[in-house]
Amino acid sequence: MIDSTLGDAMDYPFLWWAIGLGGISAASLPLGSALGLCWHPNNRVLGALTAYGGGALIAALTVELIAPTAMHLVHTTSAEGHTQAVQYLINLIVGALVGGILFVSLDQIVNSKGGFLRKTSATISYFSSRKAKRRKQIIKHLGASELIRHLPIDMAEEIVNKVTEVNFVAGEQIFSEGEPGDFVYFIEAGEISISRGNKNIAHLQSGDVLGEIAVVTGEPRTAKAVVKEDALLLVLGKNDFDALRKKSPEFNQVAQSLAAGRLKELVELEDMDDNAKQWAQQTIIALTDTVVVPTNAQLKEASAEYSGAPMAIWLGILLDGIPESFVIGSTLLASITVAVAQNGAESVSFSALIPYTLVAGLFLANFPEAMSSSIGMQKLDWSNLKIFLMWSSLLILTAIGAGFGYWLGGSVDHGVVVFMEGLAAGAMLTMIASAMIPEAVHLGGNNVVGLSTLGGFLSAVAFKLLE
Repeated sequence: MIDSTLGDAMDYPFLWWAIGLGGISAASLPLGSALGLCWHPNNRVLGALTAYGGGALIAALTVELIAPTAMHLVHTTSAEGHTQAVQYLINLIVGALVGGILFVSLDQIVNSKGGFLRKTSATISYFSSRKAKRRKQIIKHLGASELIRHLPIDMAEEIVNKVTEVNFVAGEQIFSEGEPGDFVYFIEAGEISISRGNKNIAHLQSGDVLGEIAVVTGEPRTAKAVVKEDALLLVLGKNDFDALRKKSPEFNQVAQSLAAGRLKELVELEDMDDNAKQWAQQTIIALTDTVVVPTNAQLKEASAEYSGAPMAIWLGILLDGIPESFVIGSTLLASITVAVAQNGAESVSFSALIPYTLVAGLFLANFPEAMSSSIGMQKLDWSNLKIFLMWSSLLILTAIGAGFGYWLGGSVDHGVVVFMEGLAAGAMLTMIASAMIPEAVHLGGNNVVGLSTLGGFLSAVAFKLLE
């Protein structure tokens, strides 16, 4: 509980100290942004800087947030003090769990509005997830062909990677009678009319396979295919088809059977039999996860899909910074509480109370984040001024947040403060594990990330020597 001594001290300029510390820790945001706007280092450098910042932030959380509460339990001797210390530690743990869950939930909401574009790791995750979803859809459509279902599961990824998507508009001719059978088509959407001479002989739609027999037999097309309704087709070339036949005797045997006229009736996607469903499920499980690094054009396209992306990106960055701003204020408050109680407010020195490890950890973590994100925002064709002002506004809000954390810490029970510190620690640690480290690994590689994280951790811990 904040005692009356600190209650009197709240009238002194300590609140401005908290605001100042918040500004110092967040000053690296506009600085990192400015550097990123004029210098684009290679991925290994960006990865190393990101990992370094992550390590520094882990040190700040460990030394300034977790350790004090844990050590209080160790050094408390009285029964009453021990009970209180246990409660504080429980508050910290519960707060961290809530903070992690809260961060993930809010982060998903922001990302769903386009906020994922603020971070390389989130952007890659978005495009990789979209690609994985698309691959699963392709597998289900390919599963409509009994021929494709005879392809071994371990070769399924190969065919998924070889098919291409082609859009056809209504009235467009896909092939005509007498043409060579160079491609087999899997209809994903739309309607296709098949005719021989002046007679319509078939009407194909989503889930059907087109041109399969000609590719297998090598004979010319015996009919004409015209798009009746705008269609999306998955196309597999004959060369790739034949290569798969050479690799798989079982697949080749079925292809030869088809050439002999024993084609099975194609199963529509919504009426798949048990074999088709089983094949699709096994193939989806066997597919290797694909990491998709988006091109600049894809980034701009994604940004255009989300009209509120700029605001979502700003809110996402703010979400990353809110926990740290509160922690600065509450940590400074704890230091001032002890100093005022022991020596009086007049003898309190600002430099002696700075939580150097915490401020250094936040500063070092913010710098590469702002730098990397600013480089990404440039790829979206955002103006340099807009990007810089976005990060500068977060400096101001972080400073205000630190002042709020100081004020709130002096207005509630210390157990509540510990809970909120745990909340902040859980949110920040979750952010490090889910965003900073994955991004660093992607950019710099495992070895660079490991050593850089260690360097950042030790650097932040070394700031304790200044206290």
